[in-house]
Amino acid sequence: MVPALENFAAMRPTYPVTELLGDGIGAELSRAVHHLAEALPIQLDFRPVDFRLENRRARGQTVYDEAVEAITATGVGLKYPTTTAEESPNAVLRRRLDLAVIHRPVYTIPGVPTNFRRELDLDIVRIATGGTYDDPGRMIGEDGAVSLRIVERRPVSEAARYAFSLARKTDKKVTSSSKYTIQKATDGLFERVTREVAEQFPEVPHAVELFDALLGKLIMAPEKFQIVLVLNEYGDFLSDMACGLAGSLGIGASANLAFDPAAVVRVALFDAAHGTAPDIAGKNLANPTAIFLALSMLLYQVGEIAAGQAVKHATLDLLREGVRTRDLGGEESTESFTAAVAAEVARRLAPPPRPQP
Repeated sequence: MVPALENFAAMRPTYPVTELLGDGIGAELSRAVHHLAEALPIQLDFRPVDFRLENRRARGQTVYDEAVEAITATGVGLKYPTTTAEESPNAVLRRRLDLAVIHRPVYTIPGVPTNFRRELDLDIVRIATGGTYDDPGRMIGEDGAVSLRIVERRPVSEAARYAFSLARKTDKKVTSSSKYTIQKATDGLFERVTREVAEQFPEVPHAVELFDALLGKLIMAPEKFQIVLVLNEYGDFLSDMACGLAGSLGIGASANLAFDPAAVVRVALFDAAHGTAPDIAGKNLANPTAIFLALSMLLYQVGEIAAGQAVKHATLDLLREGVRTRDLGGEESTESFTAAVAAEVARRLAPPPRPQP
């Protein structure tokens, strides 16, 4: 690197990022992310942890200890797809890091076949604990069963604060949704705590919708909804429905979040929703769209909003223009698609030319 470029690189803000290396196409996705990161006007200091199956088998819990320590130190992590064998790496990390909130953006991905003809651009913020999911229930005699539904103030407050902070950063509005008219104790607590948090963000528009009505309205007028805050079960249902509308359960990305006692994000782990695709590993055929969207979310989290927007919109706009990998009907390889996105991101983030004297 020439001295002038070295000086420029040294002046760029630097963010440490834990990188959990994965199986299958994970190595190709990592190379794609590093290529794209070079186009950014910041530096991402990637700190890799070998999370491949053979290393997890060889080192056992030591690998998880290393991953938890690294993510806790950097505050943000990017995880590539991993094989689930003896255990689910995602489940272990959620438990070890106390990842209690899931942020799942759902976009219309150009090139993904779908029966839904409207544009989707939705951020689902889901409380990932509580509800009936935390209690498997019990039988009452032979003909009845009961389970306990749990809603607690702390995770609701954490999720709400994250949703409203995201809305403030991105100039969006928040809709909280539940069945508060029927589930008056549990869902009523959820809406009360959400309103308390909303009062701390007076500049952010906030609406409340009954969950069943929300599902219908989202299909009829998706443009009316931007950030939706929901309890555990509702978030599970809503995420799958929205992904189904977008045409795929596996093309997007998500953030798994843990919070400190002040309800500020303590660690955030970002990943692609798809699997390891071992059948195409090493063939330069992997589609890096989902991991680029995960990188976009990571950039939002560290406060680099313009960079996050550039990565997201450059990726989606190129897909819309027909620049696609083969799985979406295009001709691009992993490397050529990555190069196209990187060039477009660099163009969008380039400083405006100085006026001539």
